[in-house]
Amino acid sequence: MRAGRMYEVGKIVCEEAEIRPPDEGEVLVRTSFASICGSDLHMVMMGAIVPGLPAAPGFPGHEGVGEVVESRHPDFNQGDKVLTYPHSFAGTCFAEYQTLKADYVLKLPDGDPRHLLMAQQLGTVIWALRRDPVDVTGKAVAIIGQGSAGLFFTWLLKRAGAEKVIVSDLSAGRLEVAKRFGADITVDANEGPDAMQRTVLDATGAGADYVVEAVGTKDTVRQSTGLPRLDGHLLWFGLPDGRDPVQLDYGEFFRKRLVATSSWGAQDEPGRSSFKRALGLISRGDIDVSPLLSHVLPIERIDEAFEIAHERRDGALKVSLSF
Repeated sequence: MRAGRMYEVGKIVCEEAEIRPPDEGEVLVRTSFASICGSDLHMVMMGAIVPGLPAAPGFPGHEGVGEVVESRHPDFNQGDKVLTYPHSFAGTCFAEYQTLKADYVLKLPDGDPRHLLMAQQLGTVIWALRRDPVDVTGKAVAIIGQGSAGLFFTWLLKRAGAEKVIVSDLSAGRLEVAKRFGADITVDANEGPDAMQRTVLDATGAGADYVVEAVGTKDTVRQSTGLPRLDGHLLWFGLPDGRDPVQLDYGEFFRKRLVATSSWGAQDEPGRSSFKRALGLISRGDIDVSPLLSHVLPIERIDEAFEIAHERRDGALKVSLSF
C-alpha cells in the first residue's frame, strides 16, 4: 500500500508499506480521504509527542474516511463506509489501508465523504465543550486561532448563546470564514502579541468570560491568561508545539482566580456521542463545512501537502489527502 512515513522532524514522504491484517475486534479500512490536523503539523513539523522515528506508516493521521474491506468485529461488514478517528499518537490515516480497533470507527450517514471527514475535528470540539461545560449565554467569548478547530468553537459557542465572539488568527482568509461562522469581532494577530488583549478589553471592559486557546504554541498559550476577566474560564485545546515546558504568568492567573482545563482523548468518550453528533450536524446541513476544505492532494504529494498546511500557502485552511 501507499503510505506517508515520517523519518525526521520536518520530513514525511510517501512510500510502499505492508498491510497489517486485522486481529479480532479490528477492521481493515481502505482510506478514501485523510486530513491534516494542526496537531499533525506540531508532530511532523515541530517534533511534538512523536513516539519514535522512523514512525509507523500512516502516522500521525487521525482524520479519515473510507470503506471496510475486512472486518473482525460484528458491528461492521465489508463495504461499510466509515469515519476513522484513532488517537493521534497511534493514528495511521495517512495510509491507503488502516487496520484499527472498531472502537475508533463509525458508519457514515449519507453525504459527501470529504464533508463528513470534518466530523472528526468537529467531534473533538463538541467533546471539549461537553467535558467541562460553561454557560456562555449572553457572555463574551475569545478564541485564539481560527483553524478548523477554532472555527468550530466559533460556530458552536455563538449558537450556544454567546453575545460577543472575538477571534484572532494570522490568516486574513480564516478571519473572513470566521465571520460566516459567527465571529462578531476579528483580530489580525500579525498586528502584534498584544492586539488580541487590547481588542478584548476594549470590547468587554474587563476581559472575556470564556477563552479558548486553539493553537497550542508557547506564545498563544502564554497570551491566553491575559484575556479572561476575574473568575473567567479558560480552555487549552491546542496540542503543545513541543516538549519544552511553557512559562505562564502565574501571578496573573492566581489574581484572576481563573479556572482552566485542557482537552485530550475525545476518541474514548463512552458511546462516541460527540462524533455521532458531529456527523449528524454535517450530514443534515446544519453546518456548512465547505469553506474549510481548501486543498486536496494525492498521497504521493504528502510532503508538499504538509508544507502547504504548515506555511498556510494559497489560503490553506484544511488540507486533505486523497487515495
